[in-house]
Amino acid sequence: MKALLINQSDISGGAAIAGYRLHRGLIAHGVHSRLMVGFKKTQDEQVDCIPRKYRAEKYIRSIATPWGLNYVHHIGSFWIPQHPSFQAADVLNFHNLHSGTFNYLALPQLTRNKPAVLTLHDMWTFTGHCSYSYDCQKWMTGCGQCPYPETYPAIKRDNTRLEWRLKSWLYDHSNLTVVTPSRWLTEQAQKSILNRFPIHRIPYGLDTQTFCPLNPRHCRDKLGIPQGKKVLMFAAATLAESRKGGDLLIKALQLLPEALKPELVLLTIGKPDKSSLSKLNIDSLHLGYLSAEHDKAVAYSAADLFVFPTRADNLPLVLQESMACGTPAVSFKIGGVPDLVRPGLTGYLATPGDPEDLSNGIVQLLENTATRLKMRETCRAIAVKEYAIDIQVKRYLEIFNQLLAK
Repeated sequence: MKALLINQSDISGGAAIAGYRLHRGLIAHGVHSRLMVGFKKTQDEQVDCIPRKYRAEKYIRSIATPWGLNYVHHIGSFWIPQHPSFQAADVLNFHNLHSGTFNYLALPQLTRNKPAVLTLHDMWTFTGHCSYSYDCQKWMTGCGQCPYPETYPAIKRDNTRLEWRLKSWLYDHSNLTVVTPSRWLTEQAQKSILNRFPIHRIPYGLDTQTFCPLNPRHCRDKLGIPQGKKVLMFAAATLAESRKGGDLLIKALQLLPEALKPELVLLTIGKPDKSSLSKLNIDSLHLGYLSAEHDKAVAYSAADLFVFPTRADNLPLVLQESMACGTPAVSFKIGGVPDLVRPGLTGYLATPGDPEDLSNGIVQLLENTATRLKMRETCRAIAVKEYAIDIQVKRYLEIFNQLLAK
């Protein structure tokens, strides 16, 4: 079987990492997989770049973007059928298509003669512009008068009803099967303009041999963390990103008992907001951006709890990775998070947006060592049973084979 995966990047961003892991997993199972991306960051010879027509795209963008129509200027997408990797492919698998390299209007052409799977990583494929709609449900009826025009990807003019109609039209002319990683996103897709297609839930997969529990003492020594400390961990591209809830993290940590704060170390991956962290009276260690998976596993294994105060999410890779390393999590009951953070089993689920409840969850698990240690075992067992990369690959292959059989 020859498969072509199309994504915004190979390793830049959560959706990119998830797609790349699937690509490598397919190869490990004997599939001739190639990955076509807008931004190539690796030296992988099996990764190609989406064709670009820079001069024409610049001109079209100057017209389309002020009108609130993102990505329609990427006309290079219509040249993908001329690429040898596309021509050789038996089946296509689209991933994150809204990062500035792909024109979604090309979907009917690309899927006309080849079966295709569309993997969702957020809500963008069925909304009028946004990747997460928060409390807005206009995407179920047609969008328009958008309450969150600044939400990624931001728009300069509200043409969300037009974009929603464009998407609906192109789905009428596309041959797709939809895959969603979380229960929450499956439910949203079933209520959306994508409900004309078969919808399957296949969670992300990861290498559970790389992401595995390591000796916490050795990991703390490696990172320079005193052994007597209790370690809280947070990961996001930047602590200042509103969707990831960095401000809610700060509020929750401020609400912790003062007697507990000297015992803590906050371990962060990504870009920290040092001005905010300096007000916490809590020691912190910032590792920056980690690309090596083993380095991530060291950080997760050094932590007592992973704290993830997200405002909107699908199936966060960092929660999945921390689970595989045996680290319980405290997060909000939002989106696909409950698939991973299971109360009493793998962590604590707080009321969405409530920093006080988040703080209570942190204290509750830090004070109950026996419960936390039991959760570590459960986290690892669930990750191996449900999220190993082999499980994901086999389920994708089942769908690919069914499509090819037709």
